[in-house]
Amino acid sequence: MALDLDQIRSTAARVAASHGLEVVELEFHGGAKHRLLRVFIEKNAAERARLAAVAEQDAVKLPVNISLDQLAGVTHEDCERFSQDFGTVIDVEDLIPGSSEYTLEVSSPGLDRKLNRLEDYQRFAGSLVKVQTFTPMAGNRHWQGRIINAGEAGIVMDVSVVKKKKGKAGAEDARAVTIPLSNIEKANLVPEI
Repeated sequence: MALDLDQIRSTAARVAASHGLEVVELEFHGGAKHRLLRVFIEKNAAERARLAAVAEQDAVKLPVNISLDQLAGVTHEDCERFSQDFGTVIDVEDLIPGSSEYTLEVSSPGLDRKLNRLEDYQRFAGSLVKVQTFTPMAGNRHWQGRIINAGEAGIVMDVSVVKKKKGKAGAEDARAVTIPLSNIEKANLVPEI
């Protein structure tokens, strides 16, 4: 029986939804005896909205440029409950052949979380990000800046907020750059603490 990552992903999403969580990313590494299934979870949009309302009511102060909606808000208990339930479903439904020999790791996506979907870019508008493109744009594959806007055409970043290195080739005078979503190889938030 072959490993079906799409089935594992949809099962993880179903289990996460039952806990008011959302699967951000799922990774499977290794083979034979040393296999690792890593799942990154966060509160789903409804739960984030509820937490934001509670925080506003209690006048909770957050660091600059961060809203509670942007934070995952995942606790160790959330990870533990999801891990127990999801691990049981994996074993019962035999989603990982030879499932007694794998490690399940569950965590939050972290402060430097990956951005994968258009919704991620829209949610984190105003945040500082690092983006690596498949093909160079203005002679550069590595970009860092603040997300101004995100849409079907791509993301617009203000790159003037980052100090340029001396002698660095590329678009030194550019204040904003538009990167098509199809050209983004990887993107991560840059923690601002």
